[in-house]
Amino acid sequence: MRFFVPATALLLLAACNNTNSPVAIDRLQPCRIEQGPTDAYCGTLNVFENRKTKQGRKIDLKIVVLPALRRDPKPDPIFLFAGGPGQGAAKMADVLGMMFRRYQNDRDLVLIDQRGTGDSNPLNCEMVEKGQEKDDLAEVSDAASMDRTRKCLAGYKADPSQYTTPIAMDDIDEIRQHLGYGQINLWGASYGTRAALVYLRQHGDTVRTITIDGVAPPDMRLPLYMARDSQRSLDLLLADCENDVICHAKFPGLRQSVQAVLARADSKATIRVIHPRTGAKFDVPLSPEAIRSVIFSTLYAPTLASLLPRLLKDAADGDFQGLFAMAFISEGGAGGISQGMFLSVACAEDMPKISKEDIEHESARTFFGKTMFETRMKACEFWPKGEITEDYYLPVVSDKPVLILSGQADPVTPPEWGERVGKHLKNSRHIIVPGAGHGVSSLGCMPKLLGKFLDEGSASAIDDSCIKTQRRPPFFVNYSGPEASAR
Repeated sequence: MRFFVPATALLLLAACNNTNSPVAIDRLQPCRIEQGPTDAYCGTLNVFENRKTKQGRKIDLKIVVLPALRRDPKPDPIFLFAGGPGQGAAKMADVLGMMFRRYQNDRDLVLIDQRGTGDSNPLNCEMVEKGQEKDDLAEVSDAASMDRTRKCLAGYKADPSQYTTPIAMDDIDEIRQHLGYGQINLWGASYGTRAALVYLRQHGDTVRTITIDGVAPPDMRLPLYMARDSQRSLDLLLADCENDVICHAKFPGLRQSVQAVLARADSKATIRVIHPRTGAKFDVPLSPEAIRSVIFSTLYAPTLASLLPRLLKDAADGDFQGLFAMAFISEGGAGGISQGMFLSVACAEDMPKISKEDIEHESARTFFGKTMFETRMKACEFWPKGEITEDYYLPVVSDKPVLILSGQADPVTPPEWGERVGKHLKNSRHIIVPGAGHGVSSLGCMPKLLGKFLDEGSASAIDDSCIKTQRRPPFFVNYSGPEASAR
């Protein structure tokens, strides 16, 4: 039997149990339902947008703290860094809070909307006007997309050049001091790993441990290697299907199907589809970029990727309905990306280090090609760029305990990046999860291993043999689900 406990009672219990927490009640207040989880504390810290001059506009940074539940909690909280770039951790407090609930027994969980994200002066930019129907496989003109981006830029009450990672990590440390914490534990996923590594370099004395899941280091030069790395992920999926008796029997020419789908997309043929949200039937011209983006996004999660053989075979036969529906699922998983903040990071930190020759070389013989550079990254031609010093691109060197996590089939931050970073982190351990995609902290036995790392403050004694049982989910040979493949 389950007992219902009102949210207000949970908040009072958390406050009573957390008497040793350094979080000051006069700095944060119980969250209202529209601010965050009702068993958390919410607040803001007002900082200068230009931290260097300490003049002009000031912005509020949103803070959510889920307090430890024990009466005698550990003094070192977990600071959670979201991905993107462009996701706000505080904005995702419900999701991240549930994901890290088991660690909240001992430690506070601290979630901050990095400047430019969530509710911290967000640099949002909706690429489609509200009220317009979005046809996710339809071609959208580059001119219209850039027009929309220029309008967003003109409408900001912000200097986008002040929204880079190094500046934001100084914000985070100021919040740490504001809340009264000493040493802290860092966890970051995807772009959050870059943020955590930069914080480690700039404020290493305050770090107890760091966990980085799906490593995207400062010298990665986003999105240069996305085409190469996603091709690797697709090749792994195709090989796994070929080695699976049932999948191979159902889709014997899957590699040829991929080429047929891409050729059909490049023809910009008009297809008839049913809108998955409205049920309306309509014709839509295919967009080569959209088709490639859907395949790429689906590779992020192996559960969704298990549908790809079926989707690709159907599309090769002229039925794009499955890929069309998958476009809406992929869109929904974006997690509220602030597009302007994405551009402020990528245009200042990454694009200046990417040449046309680099793009041609890394995109050759890949399904994704130059899609990102021909669409989203064009905005860097006019986007204000922050100042990034050359030493930003040097490897982060530290002897702090670091747990590096990678998904073996990750299409955007494969294990190679974790290996590269680990060479310069003397006290690190790299765990690669078989068959996994982008983000592995919550898979299988990984929460248990992460808990052990946090408790012991060392990764050297962790027994990761439990991950060897992890596998890619079974393939969907039809739309009834993976169970049907066993019949």
